[in-house]
Amino acid sequence: MVRPSRLSPLGFADDAKPICYVNGKRYSLPLGRGEATLLQWLRESGLTGTKLGCGEGGCGACTVMLSHWEAGGVQHRAVNACLCPLYAAEGMHVVTVEGIGSVRDGLHPVQAALANSHGSQCGFCTPGFVMSMYSLLRGVAAEGREAPSEEEIEECLAGNLCRCTGYRPILDAFKVFAKADAAAYTADAIAAARGMAAATAAENSSTPPAAAAGNGTPATNGTAAAAANGKMPSSEPIFPKELKGRRPAALRLSGPHCTWYRPTTLEQLLTLKSAHNDLKLVGGNSEVGIELKFKDAGYRHMAAVTHVPELSQIKVTDRGIEVGAGVTLTRLQDLLLQQAAKQPPHKTRGFAATAEQLRWFAGRQIRNTGTLGGNIATASPISDLNPLWMAFGAVFRLVSQGRRVREVPASKFFLGYRQVDMAPWELLLSVRIPFTGPTEFAKEFKQAPRRDDDIAIVNAGMRVRLEQRPAAEGSEEQAWLVADVGVAYGGVAPKTIMAEKAMAALKGKPWCRETLDAALVALREDVNVAPTAPGGRGEYRNSLAASFLFKFYVHVCLAMEAAHPDSFKPQLPAGYASAAAPYHRPPVRGVQFHHEVPQAADGSAEVGKDYRHMSADLQVSGQAQYTDDVPLPPNTLHAAFVTSSKPHAKLLKVDAAAALRLPGVVGFYSAKDVPGDNMIGPIMHDEEVFATDTVTCVGQVIGVVVADTEPAARRGAKAVKVDYEDLPALISIDDAIAAGSFYEQYGNSLETGNLEAGFAAADHVLEGTLKLGGQEHFYLEPNGCIVLPTEDDEYTLISSTQAPTKHQIYVASTLGVPMHKLVCKMKRIGGGFGGKETRSIFIHCAAAVPAYHLRRPVKAILDRDEDMQMTGTRHPFQASYKVGFTKDGRVTALHMDLYSNAGNSWDLSSAVMDRALMHSDCVYKFPAQRVVGHMCRTNIASNTAFRGFGGPQGLIAAEMVMERVSRHLGKCSLLVRQPHLYKEGDVTHFGMVMEGCQVIPCWEGAIESAGGWQQRREAVDAFNQKHRWRKRGLALTPTKFGIAFTKVTYNQGGALVHVYTDGTALVTHGGVEMGQGLHTKMAQVAAHELGVPVSKVFIAETSTDKVPNSSPTAGSASTDLYGMAVLDACRQINERLKPYRAQAAEKGWSFAQMATQAYMDRVDLSAHGFYATPEVTGFGGPRPFNYFVFGAAVSEVELDVLTGDWQLLRSDIVMDVGNPINPAIDIGQIEGGFVQGMGWLCLEEMVWGDNAHPWVRPGHLFTKGPGTYKIPTANDVPIDFRVKLLTNTPNPRAVHSSKAVGEPPFHLGSSAFFALKDAVYAARAAAGLSGWFQLDAPATPEKLRLACGDELAAPYLEGKEEGWRPLMSC
Repeated sequence: MVRPSRLSPLGFADDAKPICYVNGKRYSLPLGRGEATLLQWLRESGLTGTKLGCGEGGCGACTVMLSHWEAGGVQHRAVNACLCPLYAAEGMHVVTVEGIGSVRDGLHPVQAALANSHGSQCGFCTPGFVMSMYSLLRGVAAEGREAPSEEEIEECLAGNLCRCTGYRPILDAFKVFAKADAAAYTADAIAAARGMAAATAAENSSTPPAAAAGNGTPATNGTAAAAANGKMPSSEPIFPKELKGRRPAALRLSGPHCTWYRPTTLEQLLTLKSAHNDLKLVGGNSEVGIELKFKDAGYRHMAAVTHVPELSQIKVTDRGIEVGAGVTLTRLQDLLLQQAAKQPPHKTRGFAATAEQLRWFAGRQIRNTGTLGGNIATASPISDLNPLWMAFGAVFRLVSQGRRVREVPASKFFLGYRQVDMAPWELLLSVRIPFTGPTEFAKEFKQAPRRDDDIAIVNAGMRVRLEQRPAAEGSEEQAWLVADVGVAYGGVAPKTIMAEKAMAALKGKPWCRETLDAALVALREDVNVAPTAPGGRGEYRNSLAASFLFKFYVHVCLAMEAAHPDSFKPQLPAGYASAAAPYHRPPVRGVQFHHEVPQAADGSAEVGKDYRHMSADLQVSGQAQYTDDVPLPPNTLHAAFVTSSKPHAKLLKVDAAAALRLPGVVGFYSAKDVPGDNMIGPIMHDEEVFATDTVTCVGQVIGVVVADTEPAARRGAKAVKVDYEDLPALISIDDAIAAGSFYEQYGNSLETGNLEAGFAAADHVLEGTLKLGGQEHFYLEPNGCIVLPTEDDEYTLISSTQAPTKHQIYVASTLGVPMHKLVCKMKRIGGGFGGKETRSIFIHCAAAVPAYHLRRPVKAILDRDEDMQMTGTRHPFQASYKVGFTKDGRVTALHMDLYSNAGNSWDLSSAVMDRALMHSDCVYKFPAQRVVGHMCRTNIASNTAFRGFGGPQGLIAAEMVMERVSRHLGKCSLLVRQPHLYKEGDVTHFGMVMEGCQVIPCWEGAIESAGGWQQRREAVDAFNQKHRWRKRGLALTPTKFGIAFTKVTYNQGGALVHVYTDGTALVTHGGVEMGQGLHTKMAQVAAHELGVPVSKVFIAETSTDKVPNSSPTAGSASTDLYGMAVLDACRQINERLKPYRAQAAEKGWSFAQMATQAYMDRVDLSAHGFYATPEVTGFGGPRPFNYFVFGAAVSEVELDVLTGDWQLLRSDIVMDVGNPINPAIDIGQIEGGFVQGMGWLCLEEMVWGDNAHPWVRPGHLFTKGPGTYKIPTANDVPIDFRVKLLTNTPNPRAVHSSKAVGEPPFHLGSSAFFALKDAVYAARAAAGLSGWFQLDAPATPEKLRLACGDELAAPYLEGKEEGWRPLMSC
């Protein structure tokens, strides 16, 4: 118990000793850290299992469980440690991933289930998922319930992001804890789903299942799942007894940057508010935390509202409920649902609407801490709740000193942008929310780029009360008239607004279509967002306002018809009820199929088994170490970069004087301090480590500040003053084309056949242009490094990179030291996808310069927003095409010009364009084709490698052309495309012969898996016929992906294998483990060749002093290269062991005994293996690729025509992966690649400060965090997700007849894109529109909605030129 010895006049403990418990251990919290977060302190304390992924509560990697004593019981909740203020944990119990289980002591059932179900790949996000699930189970148990539902499990994971797995194995893993229909998991059920049942398998079982739900059905309960691991944790973290009887004290904790207050009475809080004009009230810190971290708010006084009882009170009256402003959003949601269950249904329609809106409000972690009052008082114009309070007639109660209370209707509270009717000395005390009447209806609306955990584009609250009155004066006919109405919108103005004119058009009028039409016309005056207004999407936002009102009208009509069938006849046209169909998403189901594994006679075969990721246990327990987790030497400095705020400018002056005066700052370094070469670049040396005279993009490094702490370094970097002289900037491809800004050295093209003759033979010739946006890598682990100088100018780099040798080369060059004095190494990285191949080089080089001068270690870790602004993305592309074809659909000639936005340096853009050129045929044989590449020089951060490396841009360009041909002819796209499919022996447009061509088997296999194309097509058409405002779409997409580096040099790999006398083997190879399972596969290859179990093989860290001159881990080629190198090394050792194997058979020796005897005989048990891919020629030769990987996918979607919202109902994937080394890992790569590809084409929109978005600062990236950039969540994956590996397709050109699998599945995500387009065609047909239309990627809700062409959207597109398309960055 805190017993302060000195109290201030207000009752605050001035010398309090704040405490908390972490994993059952008591800690005294450090003083003077009011600005710090719980995450910072946990990681400083060595609990690095809790990760920093974004710093804004959007990724869930930092999830911990916070427990406190309340009302005689323990309350458990998952929170974002990156937002949770440190002192908010005072008096609470914090449980981190380390506290629930470990590899040595035993895994918790949640951890074990995830590990055993292949639910962890790179592992960086894994602790967050574990803690979200663990918190849910503890919370359910505290409520006295047996188990959560599957829906609850999926909902609790909404605030957690994963970039690797595609989520399906994570969801499967956690379903073992759900109270669900057990019949769904029986052998019969799986077989009925066209899969094969499998027995539960313990870790690394000798015989994996042939096919199973979830790559091996998890154990049926948590205890069994943990038991499969062989150990159980000794105990659960128990809530400390001390905290049960501890009375929270009023705290005042002073510090150099902030004073933190925790009042325990309303009087204390009001007095503080009067005393400090700058006092910032903190509830969940979800808004204030963002302001502190990203907006340099620097609040000097902050007060927590969490312990003021009056702010947490809830009252139920006969008129409604009154909720304290400090009530959390989770508690509010629970309260509303409880009241909805207790009260007559008509009384709680507003409550039900609010609870449903809260379901989609951020993630569970945010709702668990965010408060009702905080959401209101911040006055965000896109608040999800404020439109509801306004429309539903809520009243805000404000209080000031002396407990004077003033009431303000919610509809009058919001005065302007972030301005409210609340005096500085007042605070929001409570909110009164009224019940609804018998004929009063309320409804919530929200549309966001992504449904789960997203910020609204437009939201709304609507309420209407109908009364039965004479239809007209003197009339005896009764009509239902609008007695009262409230219509409020967010996201359409600088504040939340009431649609006054639309309300006036409704009030007193009959509830009928004529009245609705008048209101829709009036609404155009209430809501009129300009196309270039802040936030953009003007046409879409306006149309959403109309769509929401229309949906509300249909909703009320249906409700009135159900309640008053005799007196209310809505007369809705057929299919219109679909406008009001509630959102429903059943739990995700997945089935995977692969062939039986051939077994050796002695059962020793290790290749082909479903071994789980070798680091899975470490990852689920938070023990897996990443760059930011490595313990640091005591004299380590922290680096923060000074970067350009201009896209193109001359540097006039860089003044670091103010920075150098700040406490903790040690130095500032720039180009003049580089001891070696300031120029870098993987192909062309056209980049500077530090800008010298000119900056060419926002985020370009100008200098680096080092300090004794990271916060001090960041303060120092912000204090450096830079003067610029602006120069003209080019941001987009269109800008570059108009200015003729290209990398002129690049001029590659490909051509086959006679184009002139082809076009002459065509019956039709079409031309067009398509745009493909960029894609952020969004690896969960941001870029970072540690530079460790040792004696005699030796350096060790601990790196998060895919290309250790490249980093070794360029850091050595920058420092002017030979490569043999510099070692680059890493154990694993938290995702890469190409983004950590070259774009992390400048980070390492810049950090190395102060390490060189100061001879002290330097650590540099980018924040998420810095990483996204500075390190480049997938190349945006623009494709111009001209296609000729016959009346029966045969393409006779195709010409394409491909333009990429390369950015401000060459980087890898030429190789990316080369691969795009070679994949611009997709799987189609064209008699004549020419494709020309153009690299655009622009003023954005240099774009770079990303999964597929240009291939997906070329593939989808071909698909878009074929789709247009089929639509132009009015033919089924399958019938048009099928005659063009490559066959064995065909020659591509770049001269390579098709060998082992599996295009048609994959195509036919996907159709078969989907249940037949015609049957599925008829079912989709039948649904569309019955539903006017919801449409389904169906599409099949094939792929062909070439495997090899197009630079021949890189097609080599090395490995080092040691065999020890205890029979174990240590393998080191040149590849980097980034979640793709490379180390696991290498262990299987080594074990298989040496004839030992996988458990006897360990993979050491990747390091340039063990395997030199390695190629980047990229291009999906690493298993091929390093697998063959490991095989080579093992075969050398086997050759030396051959005499001993003969003796072993006679003497019954184990492998350890053989190795021991060989050692005794002085036989070398170490070997270096090497492999160079034979025959590959690179770009321009007859074999640029070693082989091709093939696949196909069928996807079905359902589209909300009125909003552009959609669901992916089912996807069937068939993939040719040869004879897989590890089918489970391959399936994980397929699912993850598919979901990532779907994200690129359907969700992930990048917004730059360009001509299309003048409201963004020029050259700045607007979408630089999870708050604005949306990768798929678990809610976006296919509800029915099926993957089948093609059987009997051995690949003679790779290790153990396998094939690469990382990049090839990515393009299959485009099946969702084309299914969405198919759904839009159905909507357009219902609106009377026919023919092809342009749909650029990504197919955002905005593009989909505006393309539907119905009467509700049409008014907002009047005056648009033919061919108008929504604005996008490209």
